[in-house]
Amino acid sequence: MRNVKDEEHFEARDAWLEAIMDEYGERLTKLAYNYVKDWKQAEDIVQDVFITCYKNQEKIDEIKSFKAWIYRLVINKSKDVLKSSSFKKVVMNSSLFSLFTSRDLLPEMSLLKRSEEEFLSRCVLSLPVKYREVITLYYYEECSIEEIKGILGLNQNTIKTRLNRGRANLKNMMERWGDDGEQA
Repeated sequence: MRNVKDEEHFEARDAWLEAIMDEYGERLTKLAYNYVKDWKQAEDIVQDVFITCYKNQEKIDEIKSFKAWIYRLVINKSKDVLKSSSFKKVVMNSSLFSLFTSRDLLPEMSLLKRSEEEFLSRCVLSLPVKYREVITLYYYEECSIEEIKGILGLNQNTIKTRLNRGRANLKNMMERWGDDGEQA
């Protein structure tokens, strides 16, 4: 039977988990989607990460950078899913960044902006993972080179090189493909 102190502990733990879910949930799901290209699978990965957080809540103070730690968990779990034999399908129907909608634009401008975002996201999603992950963390998650270093465990020069090569690959890809997303 739980006593009052135990109840307070569980309530505080639940509130802590809810706060990190609110703060990181959507961004982590987008990050996982960047790897697995399946929104439902990405949500499952993030749910597993939050369960890991809940189980390790007492150890959180020992973690140097919580943001780097939780991003690393998502990346590792996403890569594990990709390696698993049960994960065979790749879904490109939904767009990684289509959740970003602009406000107060005229309908035709909104449609054009959405089309451009979908085109860009298709291009980003078609990059090799090593470029896609640094592009996503740097531009969409607004992580610094130092934060990416902590998340991915890579040398700063490696990150900079991958950013440059990823940008170059994106530029070439976007020049090769037409505005309608078809290869020119």
